[in-house]
Parts: sequence; C-alpha cells; structure tokens
Amino acid sequence: MKLQIHWFAAFREATGHSKESVGSEAATVSELFEEMKTRHPALASARGAKVAINDELADWNSTLKDGDKILFFPPVAGG
Repeated sequence: MKLQIHWFAAFREATGHSKESVGSEAATVSELFEEMKTRHPALASARGAKVAINDELADWNSTLKDGDKILFFPPVAGG
C-alpha cells in the first residue's frame, strides 16, 4: 500500500525529510515505524512518541490502509 509519512522535530532531523511517500506492507503504525527504522537508521525509539493517522491522534496498534497520512511526533521535554 502507498502511505504518506510526515516527520516532525527530531524525527525530521533523523530522517532528513519532513515528509515522504512510501510503499509498505506494514499492518499497524508500530510495524511501519520499525520498517522506517530500517530505512532511516538514525531514528530513535518510538517510546513516548505520538502518532496521528489522517490528522487524528491514533494508537500505535492502529491498522493502516492504503492512502493513509501518518504523522510521527517525537517525545518532547520542556521546563
């Protein structure tokens, strides 16, 4: 299936892209992120990160379908 991925903040820095179109067989968001770690070895763990599918916050076990737009937000720290 074809997916549009949008990377934010540290994920954007790690991948070198703010967005990219990919073909994937991943069934869930979690599987997609693991697949992307293979493509972009600088990606850190998804622990504490947020994800959205088609502009709606989603769970990491959410099922993907062809044409979805996936947004990955790394964890942030502040003071």
